[in-house]
Amino acid sequence: MTMQTVITIDHVRAVGLCVNGTRTWFARHDLDFRAFLRDGCDADTLLATGDAMAQRVLEHARNQSSQREQG
Repeated sequence: MTMQTVITIDHVRAVGLCVNGTRTWFARHDLDFRAFLRDGCDADTLLATGDAMAQRVLEHARNQSSQREQG
């Protein structure tokens, strides 16, 4: 069973990306920024954009999740 990774604004900020830039990024990719703030976003949705920012945030989220599981 694969656990689905949910990306949140905390993950985005943790890698040094700003909220305003993220809002613009979501608009450019026709994604709902308000829903993202409220519920997070499935990692696969972000990866489907093919954007390097999405990959960077996902790597951080997975590393954070892995550290929690180990500690």
